Amino acid sequence: MARCERHGASESVIGGDIAARFHATRALTEALAAPLSDADACVQSMADASPAKWHLAHTTWFWETFLLRDHLPGYRLHRDDWPFLFNSYYEAEGPRIARSARGLLSRPSLVEVLEWRAAVTEAMTPLLDDPALAPMISLGIAHEQQHIELLLTDIKHALFCNPLGPAMWEGAPPPAVAASGPPAWHQHPGGMAMIGHDGAGFAFDNEGPRHRVLLEPFALADRLVSNAEWEAFIADGGYADPRLWLADGWAWVQREGITAPLYWRDDRYFTHQGWQSRDPHAPVTHISFYEADAFATWAGARLPTEFEWEAIAASHDPAAGTQLDGAAPPMPQGSAGLFGDGWQFTRSAYLPYPGFRVAAGAVGEYNGKFMSGQVVLRGASCATVRGHSRATYRNFFYPHQRWQFTGLRLAKDA
Repeated sequence: MARCERHGASESVIGGDIAARFHATRALTEALAAPLSDADACVQSMADASPAKWHLAHTTWFWETFLLRDHLPGYRLHRDDWPFLFNSYYEAEGPRIARSARGLLSRPSLVEVLEWRAAVTEAMTPLLDDPALAPMISLGIAHEQQHIELLLTDIKHALFCNPLGPAMWEGAPPPAVAASGPPAWHQHPGGMAMIGHDGAGFAFDNEGPRHRVLLEPFALADRLVSNAEWEAFIADGGYADPRLWLADGWAWVQREGITAPLYWRDDRYFTHQGWQSRDPHAPVTHISFYEADAFATWAGARLPTEFEWEAIAASHDPAAGTQLDGAAPPMPQGSAGLFGDGWQFTRSAYLPYPGFRVAAGAVGEYNGKFMSGQVVLRGASCATVRGHSRATYRNFFYPHQRWQFTGLRLAKDA
């Protein structure tokens, strides 16, 4: 995701005034972390992930650093030494603990972090009604929503690494997904298309400037690839056929011994509710770009470009589909539109649009400096806060990464 990186919360997170969205987002972060013990919240299972406690603290550091410190007269930092612990990658904000060492932060305790969160949330009150600060507050809300998704996906990986396969939420298994037939196709005649955010409302800097692209005629599948379709790929030797793979992808498969999506084991897969029977009709998730590209080749199709995807998605509701509405386990269930269930790989490199300029100050480090070696994903996942995404939203990851809810939608030339 662009890095900065159910239960009644969705309406206030999506709409309402900025103060309501601020408080709803802060509350949702804490509600999602509520099932975790202090030990759970400290675990860092790999360098790509961060402990849940760190996400709780980092999002608080963001508000304290870029709003309270800079815009509330007389505000004093909660602790002078905590910015070193909870700055993510902002070089302009000084030195910080190595990302891979975040799991060593047994102190401060989870309780102390939650107390800090409460103090910062309260201190923000006089700033929430200042129109001049609305753009930065909107960025902070979007930033925390990104970390909500990261918190969920990072703790899923940590619990998966526990030999007991513990559940974050206990409860009934997810409902079965209705069977679907072969995909239908959204047809596009090609031609000139306007791509990127038009400047009306909030967007991240990497979504603009709006510009023209020329599209050739193409078609985009009306649904994501399913678990059953992926099982057929495996059964046909998809992971053992080098003809299907990009060279880097084949080297990755051989080096890492990859034979299935992350979290698959026999006919089960790991979820926030522990090990569950894998629904063959649900969208496949937790795959890499390399896997998505190999499957598309095997299927006689291809991945869409991000511009093709956006041209179709512009007429779809970005708040539809299976997305996160509150403190409940995220689970792909199948969505009729272009949003929800899983982020969709494109074959587009994550690069700046024509005319892109990095913003001044530390917030200029938000997205632009990551425009190298990554690929663009579009849509939203079952762990994306509903209302967070847009047709112009550009998520991005390295080609081998797959701990996020990442899937694919096929495209083909018309």
